[in-house]
Amino acid sequence: MSLCADCDTCRTMMEEDCAFFIELYRLWDQEQEEKKPITEAQLRYLAELCTLCGLCPCPKIPMDVMEAKSRYIEQEGMPFATRMLNDVPRMARLCGTFPRLLKILQSNSVLGPLLRKVMRIHPDRELPSFPKENFFQWAEQKGLNRRPEGSPRVTYFAGCTAGYLFPEVARGAVEILLHNGIPVHVPPQQCCGMPFLVEGDRERTLELAGANLKQLLQAAHAGDDLVYSCPTCGFFLKRLLRERAYYSDAYQQSVDAAEGELKVPAPEKGENQFWILKKNMYHRTLQDDGFFSSIEPMDRILLSDRLMDFGFYLTRLHAVGRLATDFVPLPERMVYFAPCHLREQKMGRPYLDLMKLIPELQIDPVGGEYDCCGMGGVFGYKEHFHQKSLDLGGPLMTKIRARNPQAIVTDCISCRLQFNHCLPYPVFHPLEILARAYGCESTARPHEPSRAD
Repeated sequence: MSLCADCDTCRTMMEEDCAFFIELYRLWDQEQEEKKPITEAQLRYLAELCTLCGLCPCPKIPMDVMEAKSRYIEQEGMPFATRMLNDVPRMARLCGTFPRLLKILQSNSVLGPLLRKVMRIHPDRELPSFPKENFFQWAEQKGLNRRPEGSPRVTYFAGCTAGYLFPEVARGAVEILLHNGIPVHVPPQQCCGMPFLVEGDRERTLELAGANLKQLLQAAHAGDDLVYSCPTCGFFLKRLLRERAYYSDAYQQSVDAAEGELKVPAPEKGENQFWILKKNMYHRTLQDDGFFSSIEPMDRILLSDRLMDFGFYLTRLHAVGRLATDFVPLPERMVYFAPCHLREQKMGRPYLDLMKLIPELQIDPVGGEYDCCGMGGVFGYKEHFHQKSLDLGGPLMTKIRARNPQAIVTDCISCRLQFNHCLPYPVFHPLEILARAYGCESTARPHEPSRAD
């Protein structure tokens, strides 16, 4: 790779935190020390280990791996089991139409193992249940699918997991906004596309990204604030989608880049500040030729600029005195884990700051810079990745057990599923805690059974 400095830092940085880098260096050492060439099958397996967590210290490797996965899928096709496991809306519809299917997967001693084998789900994994009413059905009943009058308005991108698996999270988001007197709009929306990107389904990823981009930009042009509550959706829509868009001719023209120069945003230097690079040195590597280059670059940048994490949006309201702080006391002791896809957006831990406003709630952060739950979306359900997910998440689980909290709080539903599998504590999204502290009507379902229950 032209961007690699051969410093070998990744070996020590990621030796316990990333299944991909562990296997990458194992294969490299095997080739260098034992003179055994890396086989095509080994490369294929290596690509399967990348979950696009965002913690990678190398800026180009993750999207290069996604490109490799896409080429494999173009040659081989997407396995049925992989497509179904990643398509939460389709699974929700299927389980709603055939409710016995999930029951069989969970408990039938004869058909359950057979179905799990077909779906390639590890036998130790308990699938989450799908509620009878998903969030989008609830939102339509409330008329939230119609853009309300008033200013400011919020257009809310709920994502699949809050939309179909844990609708109490998305209902809590709506109730928090309404409690603060802010009209809410829930537009038509698809899966953000991240699960299909991670599996290498380029066509489906671009189709979903394009559909969501159209809906969200319509709301942005109408003056709405755009918010999301899933950090993975945010990581995809704010960061990955705009990947390399700043190098496009359209963007360079928009910022009046001089001939022979590239202007790259430098937020660390201040607002509207840039790094100025010489084209003759960088034009071969800094081009808008990545995974999403077929989508209009200025649209990708506009969406990235306008879309906000829900917690970040609430902290902005609080900073200008517009956030209601009439919280009821919650005399409980909890830990908060900031997931990988939030940390990689470089916005701090806004929910932690907000929850510290709740009277009598003891909420402390847990986990370090490279701590990961190990789940990787739905990768932890897969037969080949299940044990790896437990190994990767082991250090974090040890830290949480040492705290022995009454509950765990995290923004990421994948982390929630992993915590439910590994630990005996109930798990909540920060929006559920804030909604409780506001005394909102939405009530959380009983926590999902954990391995320790």
